[in-house]
Amino acid sequence: MVRFAPISIAAIALLAAPPPAYAKDIVVHMKNMGKDGAMVFEPAFVKAKVGDRIVFKPTDPSHNAETLPAMLPTGAAPMKGALNKEVAMTVSAPGLYGIKCMPHYSMGMVALVQVGQPAAADVAAAKAVKLPPLAAKRMTALLAKVR
Repeated sequence: MVRFAPISIAAIALLAAPPPAYAKDIVVHMKNMGKDGAMVFEPAFVKAKVGDRIVFKPTDPSHNAETLPAMLPTGAAPMKGALNKEVAMTVSAPGLYGIKCMPHYSMGMVALVQVGQPAAADVAAAKAVKLPPLAAKRMTALLAKVR
């Protein structure tokens, strides 16, 4: 007579659970000229999930990517890439991550990463952040894409 060991309910639940969602890499290029004009991130607006990695690649020289301190979710680590170097940021908290290229910030070189569904208060706070005029114009257009 063959005896089978009892399988725990937890083991059955673990086997029946859907596989975990895997984080993905999202590539953003830093360009001198793009579809939206001079000094741009492409794409400039990214929707991501917690755990995704955003990779900023300098397609053209003299760019970097760094977070805007006033536009960073609570608990998220700031990121600052070196000039002409690829830098990656793993998004760790839901909310809005404002990104700038420091050498071209005043020329409007900004990007926005939306992680999850930000609260209305987070969107309002992001809209209230003071930016240089060209950066503010582009960020306003990016914030309009938040859903």
